[in-house]
Amino acid sequence: MEIKVSKNVREMPIEVLVISKYEDEDTHFDFVNKYVVEKDKFEGKFGQTYLIHTLGNLSADKILVIGCGKRDEFNQNKVREITSKAIKKLNQIKAKKAAFDFDTNIDYGKQAAIGAMIADYSYDKYKSEKSHHLDEIIFANCTEDSIKEGLVIGEAMKFTRDLANTPAQLATPERLAEIAKNINGIETKIYEKTEIEKMGMGAFLAVGQGSVNPPKFIHMQYKGINPKKRIAIIGKGICFDSGGLDLKPASSMLTMKDDMSGAACILGVMQALVKLKPEIEVHGIIAACENMPSGSSYKPGDILTAKNGKTIEVDNTDAEGRLTLADALCYACDLNVDEVIDIATLTGACMVALGTFASGIMGNDKELISDLIKTGEESGERFWEMPMFKEYFDSMKSDIADMKNTGSRNGGASAAGLFLKEFVDDKTKWAHIDIAGTAFLDKPQKEFIAGSTGAGVRTLINYLTK
Repeated sequence: MEIKVSKNVREMPIEVLVISKYEDEDTHFDFVNKYVVEKDKFEGKFGQTYLIHTLGNLSADKILVIGCGKRDEFNQNKVREITSKAIKKLNQIKAKKAAFDFDTNIDYGKQAAIGAMIADYSYDKYKSEKSHHLDEIIFANCTEDSIKEGLVIGEAMKFTRDLANTPAQLATPERLAEIAKNINGIETKIYEKTEIEKMGMGAFLAVGQGSVNPPKFIHMQYKGINPKKRIAIIGKGICFDSGGLDLKPASSMLTMKDDMSGAACILGVMQALVKLKPEIEVHGIIAACENMPSGSSYKPGDILTAKNGKTIEVDNTDAEGRLTLADALCYACDLNVDEVIDIATLTGACMVALGTFASGIMGNDKELISDLIKTGEESGERFWEMPMFKEYFDSMKSDIADMKNTGSRNGGASAAGLFLKEFVDDKTKWAHIDIAGTAFLDKPQKEFIAGSTGAGVRTLINYLTK
């Protein structure tokens, strides 16, 4: 789908013209006001749509009217949502070319482009019958720069969704490493198993030792001109999570190809940074492996030693993501960055607490957490701060090691956060984002179809480029 900008689309011969309608207001088109508003009482409530043939009364063959709700409540996030709604309707009627003319004073191009790309997405690579897609859409009353920025974010989301939707037989640790190495403008180092051993990453190595696919530790670096800040972003990279010897039930394993959604997010973000060129230094880090059962798998009761020397008693092999993140956090802190942000499909407990509508966030710096929450709100992603009371760590105390890798089911998301905190040094600002509920949907929700959502991509890009 090609996205363009035009100053005026109202007189343009076009298949479908999409226009906005606010509650208690007429549109700029007398034809629409007469037949849609007055005759059929179309109110313009948020998300409502009305498709009408113009019968030669206008230059467009059809008009798609979309409700925007109250004008004073209309904002950038609502732009994205109604654009997505319109794109889905246009694909439903198999339109090929459409133009958008929203009656608003805000430069809506960025969010409109993102919304269009979210709604036009489908993962039909392995289907004989492909989904319908628009060939071209044109936006009026917005700048080309805002459209271009939206396209970069939309493309990063599409890449991330494609990768997280890819079957685990193809999205292996080696494949993630190949993708990282091929990002132009990014300096990438891939550490192999022997090098990982030399770095003392005993927690990460244990998780991957049951798989025939060897682990890969990926370090990408983007360095803008005169960087004002140094930040490390870490994505959980479990390319498939069977649960290990503490095997998951079959139904719980069906979507475990998505357990590398955090890693996919980081790869998408790093590609976007090259195009947006912010004045910042960013280290993208992924500890990629598979958690599989075999004769060489790590076992409940094993004692692991992480990169910082802390020991971990394995209480459950299905609490593996935090083990890989432990070593990745140690590595990131050794880079002497200003901030570390990790993003992971970490705990079912977070999904139970927040459902699929918000991600959990916690960390050791209130300002960083608040900035990410605010950026998330502006980007259309919700984050809810979870408590990190020290009492949550009690259930992970071990008689034979510094800690266990899991404990009570109660307060599981917070306990996992406190586990990770053990591997962050005191001088580094750190935030942990748990996207277990938001990264992958079982059914359509708002702008998204079922499957991967690209959770975190918008927020991280906007945070790193602001």
